[in-house]
This record gives sequence, C-alpha cells and structure tokens, in this order.
Amino acid sequence: MHRVVDLEVLYFGTPVVLIGTRNPDGTANLAPMSSAWWLGDQCMLGMGTRSQTSRNLARERECVLNLPSADLVEAVDRLALLTGSPETTPHRVEKGYRYEPDKFGAAGLSQVPGEVVAAPRVAECPIQLECELVSAVPFGAGTGATAHTVRVLRAHVADELITPGTDHIDQLRWDPLIMKFCEFFGGGTQLFPSRLAEAWQIPRPATSR
Repeated sequence: MHRVVDLEVLYFGTPVVLIGTRNPDGTANLAPMSSAWWLGDQCMLGMGTRSQTSRNLARERECVLNLPSADLVEAVDRLALLTGSPETTPHRVEKGYRYEPDKFGAAGLSQVPGEVVAAPRVAECPIQLECELVSAVPFGAGTGATAHTVRVLRAHVADELITPGTDHIDQLRWDPLIMKFCEFFGGGTQLFPSRLAEAWQIPRPATSR
C-alpha cells in the first residue's frame, strides 16, 4: 500500500562532504554539504549560488572534497550553521546562521595544505580529494542553486581503508557520515541530533524523539 504525498523535502541521503576552498584574502573556508555524487573521476556538487564556497569555486576553480567518517559527526555539526560570508541574508540569520571566519577552529579540525591545489585538506578526514572545477551551471528553476562539476586530480586515503595489494577502498572499513533528510547517520544508525534539521524544522525520526 502506498500513499500519494506532496513531499516537502526530497533529500534521501548522500555522503557528507567538507569542501575546502580559499577566500579572496587567501584564508581557508570549510563548508559541509551533502548534495554530491560521483561518476568516473568527476563529481557533481549542488550548492547555493550565493554561498561563499560557490563564490570561491568560481574564482579559484579548485577545491578539496574532504570525506568525514561517521566518528567526526560532532565536528561536522559544529559547522552546520556557520557561514564564511560576512554578508549573511536575513533568511539565514532567522535560521540561526552566523558568520565565522575561522571554520577549522570552530569545528576543532586541522588544516593541511593541498599538494596540487591551493585549497585546504582536513587532516582528520580519512579521504581527501583534490579537485579542479570543470563547469558550473544553474540548477533547476528558481532554486538559487548551482551544479558544479569537479574533476579529481589527486586522492589521499588513510592506509587502513585501502584493500591490501590494490588501489581500492575496503567497503567494510569505510564508514562514511551520511546525511539523510538533514539528520546524521552512520552504519544505518542515527548518530547525533543535527542543528541543521532543527533550523529547517525537519521532523525528528520517531526513535529519537
């Protein structure tokens, strides 16, 4: 039995990515997002066009996609309502966002230089993908979003995640942090109440109420 529902949110779940970019003054910006998918050596990133990360990508044409494991959920949540842009919209202020120039410090994460791009890597993330921007096009009508396509230039992977004797990641050892309808999951279990879900008034899962 199915019921026809006019869903308010179509956000079924993708891996969380911490995108490292450089601000106009050369400082590091770090932004969590989870509208990402990969095909071959390229990745599509869906982000708000006016975000600091989108502006940085358009200018610098490079970034680092840092993939946190599930045990980094609290650090990621600390970034949820922070923005790297000093020009915060009234709508975002209403949701609880605030300007934070030091995203790494606010999250308690460590910055590591990229090797082939100038954007920063996150030392604590077991997978770090240095990328170049391939294209950026408007996404949807009236969404205010841009679909960025980036190409992976270099991948850094923690030794313990690599299947011995291969260039493949061991699926059983890699426990990615997943955001599903604005809540954090890992290993199929809800990990931590999300500030983002609260800000956007997403109903809590029944088991966590």
